[in-house]
Amino acid sequence: MSQTLIVEPGEYAVCQLDAGEALPSWLPTAPFWTVTRAADELSLICSAEVVPFESSHESGWRLLRMAGPFPFDLTGILQSVLAPLAAADVGILAISTFNTDYVLVKHARLAVAVAALRTAGHVVREP
Repeated sequence: MSQTLIVEPGEYAVCQLDAGEALPSWLPTAPFWTVTRAADELSLICSAEVVPFESSHESGWRLLRMAGPFPFDLTGILQSVLAPLAAADVGILAISTFNTDYVLVKHARLAVAVAALRTAGHVVREP
């Protein structure tokens, strides 16, 4: 199943805050950010440039957006992208939304990821 992925511009960071902490004032409003609250943490993914240095985070991520939307009953969409990345030894962080899926890869592995995806028959658009 061939997919189209768009490499979004910019660098992203994955941040960890205390579970009960409020959303930070530095969290941007655009173009992309996501928040997950779990029993033991508050995780944020956002533009790396806004994250305070002293916060618990890992930067250097690039964002690949899968061209959606996808119906909820369609299976294998994310797997078709993750399998070639795993075979190329590219670690990922995946995010799903109502319309689509996003895959983050480390900037240092972006070229390997793009090559693996293209070899697997996917279309990858870069900025």
